[in-house]
Amino acid sequence: MEGGQPELGRNLTYGLLDSLGRAIVTGRFEREPFPTEAELAKQHGVSRSVTREAVKMLTAKGLLSARPRQGTIVQPTSSWNLFDTDVLRWLLERQFSVELLKQFNQLRVAIEPEAAALAAQFAGEEDLQRINRGLERMKAADKGLDDTLEADIAFHVAILRASRNPFYAQFRDVVGTALRTSIRFTNRVKGRTASVADHAAVRNAIAARDADAARTAMRALISDVLDLIEKKGKGMSAGL
Repeated sequence: MEGGQPELGRNLTYGLLDSLGRAIVTGRFEREPFPTEAELAKQHGVSRSVTREAVKMLTAKGLLSARPRQGTIVQPTSSWNLFDTDVLRWLLERQFSVELLKQFNQLRVAIEPEAAALAAQFAGEEDLQRINRGLERMKAADKGLDDTLEADIAFHVAILRASRNPFYAQFRDVVGTALRTSIRFTNRVKGRTASVADHAAVRNAIAARDADAARTAMRALISDVLDLIEKKGKGMSAGL
């Protein structure tokens, strides 16, 4: 029983963190003050230590700040840590936004082509096998034998890791989180899953140790997604 208590506390803390994070991101506290720890404990039926820990975590994510004589206040969006996967997930789930998807893919096109070029130069045998497995999963997903979303993410994350650059590799959780929304959107618009051939072109260039070709192939892949988002965004603006 005693061994289960810390786990229960963590679950309560993360549950409250998720609930409050969503509430902040959806603008619930734009017109009302953020509750005190005592109020939060009463509202959510948890201990003060749980609310204190959740508030501390939200503060670390840039969503809250505690100031003397002002209490805990919600920070402006510009202060939020957009590279925090919880914050990014809450933003993406808040309300579907073509503009946010476009901005995310603009970031991807600045990062992933260079990661692919680095992978062509520095990937080890295990890295190449991981990329191959991602591609094979995509092929299997085309036949209904794997999850299309998870397979696509596995491929892109494998390339980030294969760059052998820890800064690029750190983007894997951000890319994985945001791709879940981006891929669902593009697949729904296109009426089909991602092109295995386009992904294979990236893999082939990396395997051939051709950095320029890997960079070009990855940029083309993401640019196609950006073009699709741009067109769909204009269609939505026009009321189509």
